[in-house]
Amino acid sequence: DHLAHQPVEDYQPIKFDFPDEEIMYLKMKDCDEPVFGEGPDPESQWGLIFDGAVNLYGSGIGAIIVTPKGAHIPFTARLQFECTNNIAEYEACIMGIEEAIDLRIKNINIYGDSALVINQIKGEWETRHAGLIPYRDYARRLLTFFNKVELHHIPRDENQMADALATLSSMYRVNRRNEIPTISIRCLERPAYVFVTEEVVEDKPWFHDIKMFLQKQEYPPGTSNKDRKTLRRLSSSFFLNDEVLYKRNFDMVLLRCVDKHEADLLLHEVHEGSFGTHPNGHTMAKKMLRAGYYWLTMESDCYKHARKCHKCQIYADKMHLPPTSLNVLSSPWPFSMWGIDMIGRIEPKASNGHRFILVAIDYFTKWVEAASYANVTKQVVVRFIKNHIICRYGVPNKIITDNGTNLNN
Repeated sequence: DHLAHQPVEDYQPIKFDFPDEEIMYLKMKDCDEPVFGEGPDPESQWGLIFDGAVNLYGSGIGAIIVTPKGAHIPFTARLQFECTNNIAEYEACIMGIEEAIDLRIKNINIYGDSALVINQIKGEWETRHAGLIPYRDYARRLLTFFNKVELHHIPRDENQMADALATLSSMYRVNRRNEIPTISIRCLERPAYVFVTEEVVEDKPWFHDIKMFLQKQEYPPGTSNKDRKTLRRLSSSFFLNDEVLYKRNFDMVLLRCVDKHEADLLLHEVHEGSFGTHPNGHTMAKKMLRAGYYWLTMESDCYKHARKCHKCQIYADKMHLPPTSLNVLSSPWPFSMWGIDMIGRIEPKASNGHRFILVAIDYFTKWVEAASYANVTKQVVVRFIKNHIICRYGVPNKIITDNGTNLNN
C-alpha cells in the first residue's frame, strides 16, 4: 500500500515473463548447441538458411542455424528502413553469418532461395547495382572467419521456415524494447466441428455382393425383396471365372473388375506412369476400358485424379492470348449462285438428234447439273433452270453466264 500511494516517475510495469527473453535456448549436457563464448567442435558441419521478406507492412529477415544433430536455432529481425528485396536477402544472409561467427562455428553450409545473393557472393555473377556492392564485400569479409564455407541455392519450397520467420517479422510492429507478444502453438488432434464425417474404409470390394451371388447364390443379410431383385438384375451383366469377376460390355467384351487399391494403381500408372502422357479424365477412362478394366466410379475417379495432378497444374498448357473483338461470319448458303454455259455444237449429233449440252455448276458445292438438247433457245434455258435448279434446290440468288444471246435473253 505504501508503494501504491507513493509512485515514482520512472516506474515501469513488472514483467511476469522471463526477464531474459532474448535467450531462446539453454545448453544441456547432451545438446550440441554452443554457448556464446564456447566454440563447438571445429570439425562439425553446421548449416545456415536465410530469407528476406518485403511487403506492404514492412521488411523483415529471418535466419536459421542448423546444428549437426538437426536442431534449429532461429533468428529474426524487422528492418526499420526502406529496402528492396535483394537488400533484405543480403541483410538476412549477413545476420545469419554474424550469428554463426558469434557461436564460433568453423564449417558451415549456407542455403538461400535468392540466386542473385548466392551467386554474387560466390563471384559467379557480376554485381552491377551500386547499392549491393557494399553488402557483397561485407559478406565476403565475414566468410573469412570460417575454415570451410559452401553456398547453395535452393528452391523456395525448401526454404519455408526461414521465409515464415522473415514474413512474421515484417508484419509485426516491434517497439524500441523489442517486445512482441508471445506466440504459443497448440496441437489440435480433433477437428473443431464435432460431427464431421470421415471416410469409412471397407475391407470388402464394391463387387463383393455380386460375386457372392454368382458364386453361391447368396444374398447379403438383411436385404429386402426389392434389393434382391436389383442384385439379380445387376448380376446378369457380370461373369465369374474362378475368383476373377468380369463385366460384359455392350459389345460383349469382358472387363476385369478391380477394387479400390488396384484402381488407384491403375490411375497412377495410366496418368503419370512409365508410359503416361498426363491425359485428361475422359481420355483416361477410355484407356482403362480399352485395357480391359472396370469399376463403378471409373470416370469420376479419372477426372478427380487428373485435376489433382500437381505436375499438370504447373506445366499444363495455358492460353496467353490478348482479347480480340468478335468477328461476324456469314453462314454458307449452298446453291445460291450458279454458273451456266453451253457446250456445242457436237458433231456428229446423238441418236436422238441432240447437238448441245446445257451445264450448270454451283459455286459452293461444285455440284453439276447437265442436260442435252437439239437446239438451245431461251425457252429451253428457262425450262432447264426451272426443272433442274429451282424445283430441286430453290430459287438461286445469282446466275452467272457469258452473256450469250440464248442465255441472256
